[in-house]
Amino acid sequence: MKKKLFWEKYCSSELAQLRDSSALRELPPVEDGADLRLRFDGKELLNLATNNYLGLSTHPAVCDAASRAAREQGTGSGASRIVTGNSSLYEKLEREIASFLGTESALVIGSGYAANLSWLGALAGRNTVVFSDRLNHASIVDGIQLSRAKHVRYRHCDMKHLADLLEKHRDVEQKILVTDSVFSMDGDCAPLREIVDLCEEHGVLLALDEAHASGIWGEGRGLAHALGLADAVDIHMGTMSKAWGGYGAYVAARADIVALVRNRGRGFVFSTSLPPSVIAGNFAALFRIRQNPNEGQRLLGMAQELREVLGKLGFETGGSETQIIPVLMGRNEDALFARDFLLTKGVFVSAIRPPTVPAGTARLRLSLRADMVQEDLELVKSAFTELAKEIQSHE
Repeated sequence: MKKKLFWEKYCSSELAQLRDSSALRELPPVEDGADLRLRFDGKELLNLATNNYLGLSTHPAVCDAASRAAREQGTGSGASRIVTGNSSLYEKLEREIASFLGTESALVIGSGYAANLSWLGALAGRNTVVFSDRLNHASIVDGIQLSRAKHVRYRHCDMKHLADLLEKHRDVEQKILVTDSVFSMDGDCAPLREIVDLCEEHGVLLALDEAHASGIWGEGRGLAHALGLADAVDIHMGTMSKAWGGYGAYVAARADIVALVRNRGRGFVFSTSLPPSVIAGNFAALFRIRQNPNEGQRLLGMAQELREVLGKLGFETGGSETQIIPVLMGRNEDALFARDFLLTKGVFVSAIRPPTVPAGTARLRLSLRADMVQEDLELVKSAFTELAKEIQSHE
């Protein structure tokens, strides 16, 4: 009885603390959450909160491929890939990814989170130093911690700080640098040219998480390809759950690195493989991306147009240069107020609060999509114009 009472009090206290700081999270009452228009609490809204950047999750060819695989091979894979969960579909997709990215090999893993835990766990250990941007995704942070490597964090995109830290660890042999290419909450890009130069100077293995750049930059290949630096990156990690509109992730690299991840990556070895329908849908999505290499550039142009309008309205969008546009609000309650106001104008956005972002930097996170038309963009501009007026009336 004492144990039950303690945990009841503990949970009640922790939830009250989250509620009082406007940090309590609830699952939103949404339907069709990946579509351009979702239903929220019974209302149809323009969806600027999904990572389905190219709108491929409902593309007829992608859906047909997925449904055909489900009819022919069933709804589940039955086991991990090293037991009986492998198939020719998997191997076909991996060959296509390696060809697309120009690497020797590729490995498909169940999710982006599992992929980062897997390759870090396979390559890093107690004798490894891993350099990581302070704003890297949580999966990278957790992967480093679980690998038991020494975690050295450099200030966000601060190359002087990184250079100093690399110099401090010059005598360490096992060194890895890992960074997001596009940062998911800020929409800015890693200074990849400088990072490549520093890694080459100090003999550091370079891993790049292209989750939010894959499908958009470099004709869909990612930021490294857009900058002509793909060959300087040792490990390309990306996801199929964002611009591809599907689910899962990949690690693409030299054949020996991929083989090691296949054998030692716990997130790969100890997970049931993805269903055939998911793999087939991912393959169809990749085909669409290869056939339409300029969709990402069109999306980036749309984002630039919206950033200019937001700036004129007095909103701060940070260093965004991608399809992800943060609108910085500061306080948690201000972000929640702005989100709720935009709902009344027909636009659904996410209010991002700590610990996802640093304290005092709560924001709206806008994720633009390539299947938006000019009418949709005008709706967003109008909604933010009204929000700016509402904020000014309360100042």
